[in-house]
Amino acid sequence: MRHFLTTGDRALKELDQLIASAFRFKNRDDHSRPLVGQSVALVFFNPSLRTRASMQVGINDLGGNAVVLEPGGTSWTLEHRDGAVMDGDKTEHVAEFVRVLGRYCAAIGVRTFAPMKDWEEERVDPVLTAFAKYAEVPVINLESAMYHPCQAMADMMTIREKLGAGRKRVVLTWAWHPKSLPMAVPNSFALASAQMGHDVVVAHPPGYDLDQELMENVTRQAAEAGGSVVVTNEIEGALADAQVVYAKSWGASQFYGALEKDNTERARYRAEWIVDEQKMARTNNGIFMHCLPVRRNVIVTDGVIDSPASVVIDEAENRLHVQKAILAQLLSGTGS
Repeated sequence: MRHFLTTGDRALKELDQLIASAFRFKNRDDHSRPLVGQSVALVFFNPSLRTRASMQVGINDLGGNAVVLEPGGTSWTLEHRDGAVMDGDKTEHVAEFVRVLGRYCAAIGVRTFAPMKDWEEERVDPVLTAFAKYAEVPVINLESAMYHPCQAMADMMTIREKLGAGRKRVVLTWAWHPKSLPMAVPNSFALASAQMGHDVVVAHPPGYDLDQELMENVTRQAAEAGGSVVVTNEIEGALADAQVVYAKSWGASQFYGALEKDNTERARYRAEWIVDEQKMARTNNGIFMHCLPVRRNVIVTDGVIDSPASVVIDEAENRLHVQKAILAQLLSGTGS
C-alpha cells in the first residue's frame, strides 16, 4: 500500500509515468475502469470546486463511487491529536474515523488547509499525517497545510502539454492578495518543477520566503534532475525570458498567528506584485498559470488571464486527468 502525499515521495520516473497515463486518459486512449465495484472517500475540511468536482467525476469515470464527507457538516467533527482529552467540541477521533472508512472504501482523499496559527506545528502536516498513520488504505492528499501534489502534477502536465518535454525557465512569483494564504500550492509547484529538471525562479518580497527545509529539498532535487533554483526579491528581472509564469500569493511564516500584521506588511507590495501585460511582455512568449480561484486585477490583470498566453482553464481540466492516473495507479497498478 502506498499513499500519495507529496511528489517528493516519488521518483522522476514515477511522475513521468503518471503524466503519461494522464495524457492517455485525456486523449481517450485509456478507457479502463479500474474502480468498478469500489468506493473512494473524499474528506473535505475546506471549501472546494476543482478538487471536489474533478475527483468525483474522475472516480465515476473509472467506474467507482465517491463518498463525500465534510467534518462538522455531513460528518462528525474530528480530533487528530494523539492523547487528546476529548471534552471539547470534537466528537470523533481520526483513529476511528479513518479505519472505519477504510472498511468501506478503497482509498481516502483528504483536503485540509493550514489554519495559519502556528507554522512550526502546521509545517509537519498534523491532520494529513494522522490520516496516513491510521489508514489501512491509500490516502491521497487533496491539499494540506504544506503540499498540494495533485495540483502540482496537473501543473507539470500542462507545462509539458503546452511547451513540450524538457527543461524550461519556470518562474513562481508571489502576488499581492488582501489576505494571507497557505503555502501548499507554491511549495508543491516549486518542488515538482525542480523534480522535472526545470530552471526554477522563485520571486517574492523580502520576508515571504518559502520554508527553508523545503527549499533545500527543491534545490537538491533540481540539481539531481539537471535544473537550477534561483530566489529573488525582484519581480521584473525574474520574469525576463520566462517560459512559464506561475502566480500565487502566500503568507509569511513569521506572521502565522498574527495575520493582521501580515496584511499590513503585504499592503506595500500591492502595486508592484501583480502579473500584468507589461510584465508578461518581458517573458519569452511565456504562458500564464494559476491554480484558481484567482482574484482578477489583484493577482493578475484581465488582459493577461483572458489572453492567449493564459492556460488556466486547461490547467484546471488537467486536474481531472492527473487524478484519474493517480487513482488508477494506487488502486489497480495501471497508470504506470
